[in-house]
Amino acid sequence: MTTAASLDSLKSKLREIHHLHDAAAVLSWDQETYMPAGSGGIRAEQLATLQTLAHNQFVSPEVESLLGTFIDLDTGSILPNQETTLDDTAQALLRETWRDFSRARKLPSAFVNKLERECSLAQQIWQEARKTNDFQRFLPNLERLVRLKQQEAEYLGYIESPYNALLDTFEPGSTVAQLRPLFAELRTHLIRLLGQIRNSPVQPNTNLLTQSFDTSKQVDFGRLVLKQMGYNFQRGRLDLSAHPFTTAFHPTDARVTTRVFEHDMPSCLFSCIHEGGHGLYEQGLSPQQYGTPLGEAISLGIHESQSRLWENSVGRSQAFWKYYYPKLQETFPEQLGAVQADEFYLAINQVVPSLIRVEADELTYNLHIMVRFEIELEVIEGRVEVDELPEIWNAKIQEYLGVTPSNDAEGVLQDVHWSFGAFGYFPTYTLGNLYAAMLFQQAKKDMADLEQNIGQGNFLPLKSWLNDHVHKWGRQYSASDLIQRVTGQALTSEPFVKDLEEKFSNLYQLSTENSS
Repeated sequence: MTTAASLDSLKSKLREIHHLHDAAAVLSWDQETYMPAGSGGIRAEQLATLQTLAHNQFVSPEVESLLGTFIDLDTGSILPNQETTLDDTAQALLRETWRDFSRARKLPSAFVNKLERECSLAQQIWQEARKTNDFQRFLPNLERLVRLKQQEAEYLGYIESPYNALLDTFEPGSTVAQLRPLFAELRTHLIRLLGQIRNSPVQPNTNLLTQSFDTSKQVDFGRLVLKQMGYNFQRGRLDLSAHPFTTAFHPTDARVTTRVFEHDMPSCLFSCIHEGGHGLYEQGLSPQQYGTPLGEAISLGIHESQSRLWENSVGRSQAFWKYYYPKLQETFPEQLGAVQADEFYLAINQVVPSLIRVEADELTYNLHIMVRFEIELEVIEGRVEVDELPEIWNAKIQEYLGVTPSNDAEGVLQDVHWSFGAFGYFPTYTLGNLYAAMLFQQAKKDMADLEQNIGQGNFLPLKSWLNDHVHKWGRQYSASDLIQRVTGQALTSEPFVKDLEEKFSNLYQLSTENSS
């Protein structure tokens, strides 16, 4: 068999396996949106079966043989006799396939089945526990999940911390040793700026955002913004869920969800924009590379950079609201007709410590992430017990943000992530914020009329720029390599901090000398 034929055979097999993952993803999407409440047990079995089948096929002798044609299966190096016949794209595809394969074959099939079943059941119990504010209801499931994730880390192997094995699933190459100093430096800047804002005489009137806003009109407005962002509703859809999320089964089927509250208008809109950023990434991946690593997002940090770029760099900008505020006033004339644009703009950019991560402002949001990172690190490393989490959570939130949850629903139960076993996921949110600031800074350099376009509701040039610089590459480059390639510099918090200081110094009339 020729090199080209062998590579085509590998790609074909990978696509078949991806079909199983996609079928499971459809069931998971349905579980979060339309599944009847009484169907939880069988859904867990269905998901476990599909994911186990996919796992078994991926670590099969057939894939091993096809991959072994090109790769040293022990080291991941391209075989010497193949180096000259494979271009950079093919070598990247093989490198990333080997990475996935080498990790997957360390996990026994029975373990994969058990973990998938437990995650599906735990998500359903978490939803019930959150509604009834009952951590004890969720505790047994969470304890089992923590043990399984600790076991997974042992199977995968790690250096220094078992958390690194889990973190590497979501942000390849990142380690605790890298994150700790990065987060510590960022936290210093955030706490300083937050203190200055607290002492500012300027305080927004956020009551104007908590009036009664018709929920169907809110969703329609979010849909309008999504469409103008370039989100293709012929290849996606917008639905409601308890926790906003995006899922995709192919670039032609990338779906987003939001949630809507009558007395919290920004929640629905910004979750639409946020998830729309994720959706645009999925729709922007190469259909030709579907099923292979080059048809997948680089990392969750890069994925999050897309949602945070659209939500914060665009959606909370003055240029954005120059265009959209008159339209919002037309939609809600009784509530906003007499409210000046500057007053509204200050209100939606309010900085105030709060309890709920997904509703947090762009400054304090990262403090929420640091709390979660520190807690789950201690849990996975076995330094704290799961039944201690509510108390530890409340203490850290008080330490970092100066607020204390009155119940577990607004505390330790607020996030869905641990219920589906996503330990190591949370740091990618802050990494995404840092990546987003760097990418948007570069986009402004490359497109002198970017802000003018945003002010006219023309988002397609930005979407095209992101398609070309981020989306189309799939996993051809690592996150660090992509950022270096696009911006010319390594990951840094400086652009993010600079943007916050400039924005909030203007909004809250802070002293430039004190905010530098």
